Amino acid sequence: MSLDAMDLYAGYYAAQYYDWLRSCACLIAVLILLSSADDLFVDLWYWVREAWRTATIKRVYRPLTVEQLHARSEQPLAIMVPAWLEYDVIAAMIEDMVRVLDYRNYIVFVGTYRNDARTIAEVERMRRRYRQLRRVEVPHDGPTCKADCLNWVIQAIFKYEREAGIEFAGVVLHDSEDVLHPIELKFFNYLLPRKDMIQLPVASLERHWYELVAGTYMDEFAEWHAKDLVVRESLAGAVPSAGVGTCFSRRALLALAAATQNQPFNTESLTEDYDIGARLRKLGMQSIFARFPVQFRSRRTTWFGLGKSREVTITMPLCVREFFPDTLRTSYRQRARWALGIGLQGWKLTGWSGSLANRYLLFRDRKGIVAAFVSIAAYVLLIQFLIFMAAGAMGLAPDLPRSPFVDSRWMQTVLWLNGVAVILRVVQRVYFVTRLYGWEHGLMSVPRMVVANFINFLAVSRAWRLFLAHLVTGKRLAWDKTMHDFPSADGLTGGRRQRLGELLLSWQAIDSERLEQALGECHAREAPLGRVLMAKGWLDEETLAEAIAFQADLPRGRLNIERLPRDADRLPLDTIVRHRVLPQADESGPSGEHTVLLTASPIAEAVLAEIGASVPGSITQHIVREGEIAAGLRALRGVATMAAVSEGTAGDAGVAPVPTRGVPLLGDLLIEHGHVSREAFETAMQHYRPEEHGRIGDYMVACDVISRDALENVIQEQRRLQSALAASQ
Repeated sequence: MSLDAMDLYAGYYAAQYYDWLRSCACLIAVLILLSSADDLFVDLWYWVREAWRTATIKRVYRPLTVEQLHARSEQPLAIMVPAWLEYDVIAAMIEDMVRVLDYRNYIVFVGTYRNDARTIAEVERMRRRYRQLRRVEVPHDGPTCKADCLNWVIQAIFKYEREAGIEFAGVVLHDSEDVLHPIELKFFNYLLPRKDMIQLPVASLERHWYELVAGTYMDEFAEWHAKDLVVRESLAGAVPSAGVGTCFSRRALLALAAATQNQPFNTESLTEDYDIGARLRKLGMQSIFARFPVQFRSRRTTWFGLGKSREVTITMPLCVREFFPDTLRTSYRQRARWALGIGLQGWKLTGWSGSLANRYLLFRDRKGIVAAFVSIAAYVLLIQFLIFMAAGAMGLAPDLPRSPFVDSRWMQTVLWLNGVAVILRVVQRVYFVTRLYGWEHGLMSVPRMVVANFINFLAVSRAWRLFLAHLVTGKRLAWDKTMHDFPSADGLTGGRRQRLGELLLSWQAIDSERLEQALGECHAREAPLGRVLMAKGWLDEETLAEAIAFQADLPRGRLNIERLPRDADRLPLDTIVRHRVLPQADESGPSGEHTVLLTASPIAEAVLAEIGASVPGSITQHIVREGEIAAGLRALRGVATMAAVSEGTAGDAGVAPVPTRGVPLLGDLLIEHGHVSREAFETAMQHYRPEEHGRIGDYMVACDVISRDALENVIQEQRRLQSALAASQ
């Protein structure tokens, strides 16, 4: 075939392909216009409604105040948190929740699966710390689905009501990555029991400008929960649950349980939150999308990392904040679950029911399972048209027939309308994002709209694949786990530095009356608060150790009594005794390069430097119970330790049990009985050397720190306590 003939055929096929592209472009343009008309209706409804409310209702309406929330007496509330493989965030979430909530009358129920040992261990650690925490075990292996886990938690809540003789006014749903606002429960308490479902807005915690995937959640939730859900509530009089920040009245949960054989949450749906909102509407329950302005403090990074970060105070609706996925894979898998549950399962399970407004909203929810493909098709077509244009400009493309877009008035109108719709989308997205996160993120939301379209395409593709496989094979759709992040303490409001008494009060470990009494004895006897509380039986060692670790932001440790003789060689015995520390090799790192110092209270910087000078490699502190320190010191001095298994160490692999509360050491008894102040005792101990001075008691007498009678008295008390403890075994 000659070169001219080849050029002729190439031109012919290029013209045919170009003509096919134009036909596809016409179809895609019409579909985009239809979708844009839907969006335009929501926009018009929202802005007209806002203008009308500003001119009428807001001029005479007296807004709710924080003082009114505090004036209402606290009703019992329950918080439920489903947890599957949440071992890396659940403890931090519970810590922060208890720290910030300005509410006393609540109980937290965390649902775990029996085959998720790491999450169970973290929840149990928190349960020993917080009296208001309960762990609910799902009696079969996970994962199943979030609804299944929640149903078991609900049954545990009803059981707790019967046993405790109370009734919870409401039950609040949260996830293990949620960051709560202090007055959240006060707000729910104010609206209960008048409302049956209260949904707070959800917002993403602020991300860096270059985190494009995570940034899409900032953009979308900023607009959805400021505009779309407001319109939904206005149109249909009901809202779906977002799965977090949702409070259900007791009446609503009882009605759901009665209608579904004690299964309030639908285990057939992967988006049980969306499903439960629709079912509550059918039961005639009152739901509300609540917007109550509050202030948040946030650390805002500078643009492109230039300059220092700064603390800012933002006024925004009371909401639940969290970190959403920041990688492409985790993001599209999470969105696939949303598309599968809302768009496909929802269609299958509920069909098209309700009022005309509700059916319209169902259409709006479900159009995404098609619109995602339309958006990507538009990008593909645009790229190819640009290639043809570039080739034509360079003289590389054959002569092509005139585009019908030029001569067709209706197509020009469609394209112009689509262009206006895109501008409206961009302007509104920038507005809502800027309002929450500043103008820098407002600008970045424009390129992130393109990123979001590609993520949604991958998500909807996965959702269709899973749904079709389910229809063909009948395989049950399981909980598609999304791994979560929780912000560090530095990124949250406030810090950990609380006084021990205040911390124990916030944990509900003691009441204010007992705290005041214990503080009085502390001042009179110069004894530590924790020891006074334990001596009176008002506090256990485990809770005290957790409080000290939390207060100092140090990890908890566990004494391995069997390894102690070998690990003790890392420090001189006199250093161990004087500073009441126990060295332990860090088995997680290279052998011999790191030492963990077990201590019952944080070590002073000067002492830490002194110890560090005599230990090869690096050192860190871990907080243990006072009983573990006492047992370790006795073991090193040749005194046999008791074999009682404590709750804090039972079940820890490779860790020998030590007593929760053993017989106090001589120095502790001397201080507790007022024979010597702690400061004088610790000063004398700085010069104590076991191999030179012998027994501690004799050394204290020789130094005139205590009298011989005082020594004999505490020795007799020590023997009495040991006899009593032996008799109780």
